[in-house]
Amino acid sequence: MVLNSPIEGTLEFAAGLARRTGDLLLDYYGGQKTQATLKTDKSLVTEADLAADRFITAAISKRFPGEHILSEELTPSLVESENQALWVVDPLDGTTNFSLGLPFWGVSIARLQGGYPEVGALYFPLLDELYTTRRGAGAFFNNQRLQVRSPDPSQPWSFFSCCSRTFRDYEIGIKYKPRILGSAAYSLCCVARGIALIAFEATPKVWDIAAAWLLLQEAGGTVATYDGSQPFPLDATQDYSQMPFPTLAAATPERLSWARAKIKVK
Repeated sequence: MVLNSPIEGTLEFAAGLARRTGDLLLDYYGGQKTQATLKTDKSLVTEADLAADRFITAAISKRFPGEHILSEELTPSLVESENQALWVVDPLDGTTNFSLGLPFWGVSIARLQGGYPEVGALYFPLLDELYTTRRGAGAFFNNQRLQVRSPDPSQPWSFFSCCSRTFRDYEIGIKYKPRILGSAAYSLCCVARGIALIAFEATPKVWDIAAAWLLLQEAGGTVATYDGSQPFPLDATQDYSQMPFPTLAAATPERLSWARAKIKVK
């Protein structure tokens, strides 16, 4: 993929930063600093999360001075700004997996313009999987173009990706094989890649979904919130650390509508 325009250069920067952050996280992986503690919202954090957040923030601030950053650990709230460019960062999505030694964890970096994702890069180091996307230019997996896979009636064993809260809080009538991967970003990437037909994440925050939301759209998939809430455009008056967006993704609009009807709040 040839990178010529300023926006494409931004994508190249985001992809490189996601890879470098992944390398940093690998230095922590399997060591004492992977031990997790609870935050006030009951989610987990490790020293690796914080180090990755600092690393990403420093790199963006140096390359794009003046552009604001919304990140899970260091800056989870927005401020008013005349500058419409904003970075939304999850320095380590899948902290529980990371702390337990499981491979499904990674870095998610998105740049938003006017409140909507414009560029996204996600990197999962142990899998060596890089997902990149730019609005209007498609989605890519390790530099190969992504396209969602339409439902195949001859394959009733298709893959339904969900989170651990799905079966706790919802009645699920979806008959595909469920898989709980422990990373909201990776769950959505599985739909974009065509290895899952449906994904449902019950409580992701905006930094979990910003890059993957655009990736799914550019791969030809459909993504929406289950409850009708709107993560985009972002609103500087909101505290995003307190706002989950139950997210439903599918290969087609018809399959998403079908899945929505099969999911009921308990």
